[in-house]
Amino acid sequence: MEWRRMSRSDKRFLLSLLPFPLILLAILLSMLAVFVLKSLPILEKEGLKVFITNVWRASETNPAKEEYGLLAAIWGSVYTGAIAVLVGALLSTGFAITVEELVRGKARELLSALMDMMAATPTIIYGLWGVVYLAPFLRRYIYLPLHRYLGWLPFFQEYPTTGYTIGTAGILLGIMITPYAAMIIREAYASIPLSLREAAYSIGTTRFEAIRLQMGLIKPAVISALVLGYGRAIGETVAVALVVGNCRSLTLSITAPGITVASLIASMFKAAPYYHYMESALYAGGLALFLIGLAVNLAGLALVRRWEEKWAKYM
Repeated sequence: MEWRRMSRSDKRFLLSLLPFPLILLAILLSMLAVFVLKSLPILEKEGLKVFITNVWRASETNPAKEEYGLLAAIWGSVYTGAIAVLVGALLSTGFAITVEELVRGKARELLSALMDMMAATPTIIYGLWGVVYLAPFLRRYIYLPLHRYLGWLPFFQEYPTTGYTIGTAGILLGIMITPYAAMIIREAYASIPLSLREAAYSIGTTRFEAIRLQMGLIKPAVISALVLGYGRAIGETVAVALVVGNCRSLTLSITAPGITVASLIASMFKAAPYYHYMESALYAGGLALFLIGLAVNLAGLALVRRWEEKWAKYM
């Protein structure tokens, strides 16, 4: 409804709600301002080199000798986030389809309750489980065979000395984001009108073809779920710090240890005040994560808009 056609009571009601989105916008801008201001010292000293070099040289006595480069941490965040989205996409879509199409009655309620419980589980629980079970399991049954038979590929060329690797962190993050992505995808799938489902079966489609058609209808919801999952994945701290290996290496190998910006901040922030530029470098890493998250969200919105424009031609 247009503003001029609204009643006075409706206008007053809408105006009363206006401060809330403005407060959220102010919080977002204040977060960006804090990271920019805190990053200025290292940016003035090293410029954009802090984002494109891989070095970490601290000095308590001579600040001029300090040198910091976040490339390995930024790469680790992006790489583990990508692995997490891949794993989360498979698990969340599979769960949503299973619950909505194949399971009925008490079994559906049980699966839904288990997924809700996973969403409410503290991240430290995932991290400890990853240390005790996931990392050793992946090393013994996944990484070692992959390295032995496919070690000529860059993704498996590093010998997995331990299970604490980039791949382990990505898989753990994928498991962690699955409940949130599955919730969005499942709700979108359940909202498809029954008439569309019946129309699909009425023209002789198989079960698989009907499901694939319905998944195409909720593509924006799937993209949104994965974008939100990626944002959560690249910012996760405790669980990743426990299993990623915390090694500043630039590699494509998922069997090699790595580091992320979040785990770097978690491990170094306590010692940062003893150095002149380290704290600023860590804030620069947070700024990089902020900008990466913004770019991913804008890309997701662009994909959703393209999909909507494409389907608008047929509506």
